[in-house]
Amino acid sequence: MDKKIKVLMVDDEGRFRETTNKILRRRGFDTIMAASGEAALKKLSENPDVIILDIKMPGMDGHETLKEIKKQKSEIPVIMLTGHGALPSARQAQKQGAFDYLTKPCDIDVLAGKIKEAYHHRETAEDEKYSERNVLHVMIPIADYTTLSGETSVGDAILELRKSFESKVSSASIMETGHRSVLVVDRNKKVEGILSIADLLKMIMPAYLSAPKPSMADAIQYSPMFWEGMFSQEIEKTATLKIRDVMSPAPFAIDGNASLMEAAYLMIKNKARRIIVRSSGDVVGIIREQDLFFEMGRILSSH
Repeated sequence: MDKKIKVLMVDDEGRFRETTNKILRRRGFDTIMAASGEAALKKLSENPDVIILDIKMPGMDGHETLKEIKKQKSEIPVIMLTGHGALPSARQAQKQGAFDYLTKPCDIDVLAGKIKEAYHHRETAEDEKYSERNVLHVMIPIADYTTLSGETSVGDAILELRKSFESKVSSASIMETGHRSVLVVDRNKKVEGILSIADLLKMIMPAYLSAPKPSMADAIQYSPMFWEGMFSQEIEKTATLKIRDVMSPAPFAIDGNASLMEAAYLMIKNKARRIIVRSSGDVVGIIREQDLFFEMGRILSSH
């Protein structure tokens, strides 16, 4: 994002605010936190670009707060948060001027995409023709992706990769999609390869499991005892390997100004789940299949 989008998050649940604040800032957003509708109205003086507003709050609830926001700052798009059991209330909020609504628990990728969409909608004139976004607008910035040296051990890489999933379980009300891979870079930060969960699973497969067998042995089934303990043993055995020895080649690259259809085509053609994004020769991000999926939903909702 060229300009940091300033987001006002209004929710009475402290843990949710803390988790969301941490994740959104890591995604490049500027954040303002408010624990109540009354506090949110005071924060309007800080000129947020987008407001995330919980419907169910003690005191001034989301509907009352939305009404006051629209009186004072009608141009600010408001995204409502609601539980699955309160969807009619959220739809009613849309009729009252809310930009859109999301249900809890909320995937952080969806939330981030919705914030960008609301901001873009605000910046775009109402009569302006719909413009399809390109790869740069949908990708995950490289700063948000885990990068490791090829000399890193597999054991350390597993622990680093696991961190990308930690926010998913840190709150009952927000989920973050883990990246499922890390980029492997050399000392000049040039991408050498990628280490995915699939690579880790292939790594722990003993060679003899895929070795040719005598024709008579093709029908032999391994007993439960044969498999017992093998998973743990192989993980311990391979943990000290260098990730350069087990990684996959660097993903295909695409220019940041390319269209999303080109990105989808490259993924299908090359059976790739993610593609490196370059701009002026530098790696600036990663676009994943789930990013294209979330964009499908955005396009449908915008029409």
